[in-house]
Amino acid sequence: MEILLKKDVANLGYAGEIVKVKAGYAMNYLVPQGFATVATESVKKQHAETLRQRAHKEAKLVADAQALAATLGAQVLEIKAKVSEAGKLYGSVTTMDLEAALAAKGLNVDKKDITILAAEVKELGEYEASVKVYKQIKANFKFNVVAE
Repeated sequence: MEILLKKDVANLGYAGEIVKVKAGYAMNYLVPQGFATVATESVKKQHAETLRQRAHKEAKLVADAQALAATLGAQVLEIKAKVSEAGKLYGSVTTMDLEAALAAKGLNVDKKDITILAAEVKELGEYEASVKVYKQIKANFKFNVVAE
């Protein structure tokens, strides 16, 4: 019997897949628990259409993410910070500072998606950061820390 999984089922498949199982397993456990529906011809056609639309939306999201990654890769930000006479920063540069600098350039990126590639930014100089734009798409950009 073929069923369409609504949720991930261990050792069987992931949500949105059509799999073959024994009729008793499907009718006595998977369907009543809401893990699956019986894969009739109309359900299969509807599933195929959903996959086609999802692929189209996914392609657009990936294209937009790649364009944003290219824009981010070309950026060199300048972060102004208060500095002691010895050249050390009062505090450090954080992802929140980078988020604000990117927002000032019109690029909306969440601070949770930004990773500073140096251990800590506590001195003046040039550093690099990485941004997770979408799933497997990442972009690296440079930023300079200068005295205020």
